[in-house]
Amino acid sequence: MAKDTSRAAATTPRSLSGLLPFLRPYRIRIALALVFLVLSAASTLVLPVALKSLIDSGLVAVEPGERVMALRGHFAALFGVGAALGLFSAARFYMVSWIGERVTADLRNAVYAHVIEQSPEFFETNQTGEVLSRLTTDTTLVQTVVGSSLSMGLRNTVLGLGALGMLVITNPLVMTQVLGMLVLVVLPSAYFGRRVRKLSRASQDRIADSSAIAAEVLNAIPVVQSYTQEGREAARFALATENAFDTARKRTRVRALLVAFIITATFGALLWGLYQGTQAVLAGKISPGHLGQTVVYVLILVSSVAVLSEVYGDLLRAAGATERLMELLVLSSPVAEPAAPRPLPAAHGGSSVQLSGVSFNYPSRPLQAALRDIDLEVHAGETVALVGPNGAGKSTVLQLLLRYYDAQHGTVAIDGVPVRELALATLRQRVGIVPQDSVVFSTSALENIRYGRPDASDDEVVAAAKAAFADDFIRALPEGYATYLGERGVRLSGGQRQRIAIARAMLKNPPLLLLDEATSALDAESERMVQAALESAMRGRTTLVIAHRLATVQRADRIVVLDHGQIVDTGTHAELVARGGLYARLAAMQFDLAPAHTGAIA
Repeated sequence: MAKDTSRAAATTPRSLSGLLPFLRPYRIRIALALVFLVLSAASTLVLPVALKSLIDSGLVAVEPGERVMALRGHFAALFGVGAALGLFSAARFYMVSWIGERVTADLRNAVYAHVIEQSPEFFETNQTGEVLSRLTTDTTLVQTVVGSSLSMGLRNTVLGLGALGMLVITNPLVMTQVLGMLVLVVLPSAYFGRRVRKLSRASQDRIADSSAIAAEVLNAIPVVQSYTQEGREAARFALATENAFDTARKRTRVRALLVAFIITATFGALLWGLYQGTQAVLAGKISPGHLGQTVVYVLILVSSVAVLSEVYGDLLRAAGATERLMELLVLSSPVAEPAAPRPLPAAHGGSSVQLSGVSFNYPSRPLQAALRDIDLEVHAGETVALVGPNGAGKSTVLQLLLRYYDAQHGTVAIDGVPVRELALATLRQRVGIVPQDSVVFSTSALENIRYGRPDASDDEVVAAAKAAFADDFIRALPEGYATYLGERGVRLSGGQRQRIAIARAMLKNPPLLLLDEATSALDAESERMVQAALESAMRGRTTLVIAHRLATVQRADRIVVLDHGQIVDTGTHAELVARGGLYARLAAMQFDLAPAHTGAIA
């Protein structure tokens, strides 16, 4: 994801306003948390008053009996204040922690749901590891602030203002002097805060860099190990981690300087207030209890300022994290839902497909045309094979049919309705696809196949598995259909994973079936079984086949030959071989390479 240091420098606590939509549903709980926060702060502010009363009244009684009774009463009052403080603080902690956990969960869910709705264009230009970093590290920072730091900040704001108000009432001279010192604390804090703000965003970006590297390498472990690149990848990750550490070190150093300055300055303010108070007692201007009350209020005030400086640093980090999350939430997919989606007519014997004057460039390759002025019509129930060299545009046709992208020119339609005018769910429910790289999720074999139709019964899942010749090997697994297949199906062979994907598409039972190298990962025996299953699945529906193997191509009703994004020939296998064009050359090359097999067309 592109880094923007100018935006990082502009990050302020106002960036946290992006959390308001997530906080709004819990406004009643937030109000309760604020009530408990105010009550706990008020209990703290009452303590100095009770202390003054204890010193001035409980310790000056002449009679020992009266003194003991007075002390008991004052200590009981102090205990009551302490108990109230404990009760209200516990209630505040629970409410605030609940809000932090709930808002973080909602935010994480919203970002994830929004990201998975993005078109493939988003994933062409953004690393999965960085998205994961935002979903985990950034949301954890937000949770820390909403569930802890923000509460501490509000509580100390109330305490500081309350202590300031009591100082105004009880000792305006000391208050004026302390305020002057606090100004000297705040001004340098603002300077350090700007540096912390900039480094906080940069730190999060560096962490995301290392997460992106880890996600990429962990998804390609067999390749990394086969080329013995473990050391190189570990070094690359270590470099990214060191960069993250270096940025975090700079941020921590600035915050440490800020903390040292604030603690020193606030301690000096406390000592100055204490000195002024002792002079006033010696001069007979105030009582010892008044001095104790003033000292405690000064302590509350300066400690509140110190805590707020810490909280401000946390707020800046969370503001940077929130900004990064909001960047994901405001993304809009270039493949937009139509304002007034049209319905699709009922499919009888398959769906028809029309491409009229279609030209398309991938967003990541804007100067290289993937398709150029393509005109193609596939009738309902027809099986059409797309063949051609790598990069000819075969898979692009399937991606436009599924509307992973929108063509820059021309119209792509299904059953006479342009795909741009269809709701994405309506379009994709009508289409089934078996990709070249079969996807198996980290769940059971049963649930992997049921992914094609989540409401399918167990019997229907088993029937689809049998149709895809997957039933035998699934039943041979340790727990049969309940066997956990591991991340990305690591417990299965390539051919077994492909048959799971075929069974999933069969269970969906769509009018339009797209086969993108559906048998490429199968051995000869598995291919024969799956080929028969695919031929059965093709009946009664429209099928577009991208195939390197002639067994499927020869049985197609029509073969469309693509080269450099253009249709260069169309016909049956026999017609195309007889014409001696690109198809014939590719077939001849294949037979030359593998004369004992039907082989593959590139």
